[in-house]
Amino acid sequence: MNNKSEIVEQTNLAFDFIEKLYLESSYLIKEIEGILNEEEEKFIIGRPGGYGISSISSRGLEANNVRSWWLLKKFSVFFIPEEKTALKGGGTITKIDKDLKILYLRIVLYDKNIKEPTVYSGVLYDIEKKSETEYPSKFEQMMAHFEINDYKVFKNIKKINYESTYIEIHGELIKNSLFEITDSESIVEKIIKPSLELYRKY
Repeated sequence: MNNKSEIVEQTNLAFDFIEKLYLESSYLIKEIEGILNEEEEKFIIGRPGGYGISSISSRGLEANNVRSWWLLKKFSVFFIPEEKTALKGGGTITKIDKDLKILYLRIVLYDKNIKEPTVYSGVLYDIEKKSETEYPSKFEQMMAHFEINDYKVFKNIKKINYESTYIEIHGELIKNSLFEITDSESIVEKIIKPSLELYRKY
């Protein structure tokens, strides 16, 4: 059995590594944000609850919740042309209609179905509200919904066709290893260019 000092060192190394992984992921998102803002569409980052990522928010104390949700394993952001959304109170308000399409970026650091941390990027389009109630009143409210239902939404990333009580979406994403996105050139070649091609195709 390891002694206390070894356990303390291993714990510190584990947290240092995870923190670095989160920081690198945030730098990646911010760099993509900057590059996309220079495109002709003038993309800005969607802000469901301020300047942040969308993820499953539950942090319950049940054993399954601890294993699944305490450690942030998956999160996403979206980008929208500035003219297609409205900034209000630190957030964005993006109306849902059939003409809406967005650039979608999802980072999965760990999942039973992948071998290594993965970046998914591409387009969601033909976005249609299905509910007759007020909710959802904007696309931003659906970001956490997609994370909670990720195995249904993203079961076929080449041909996303998802419908729930609230929303129907179609889309296409491409997949890259997070560890192969190492510099600005790889960001442009592996994420930006192919994602914009998909966005402009649909």
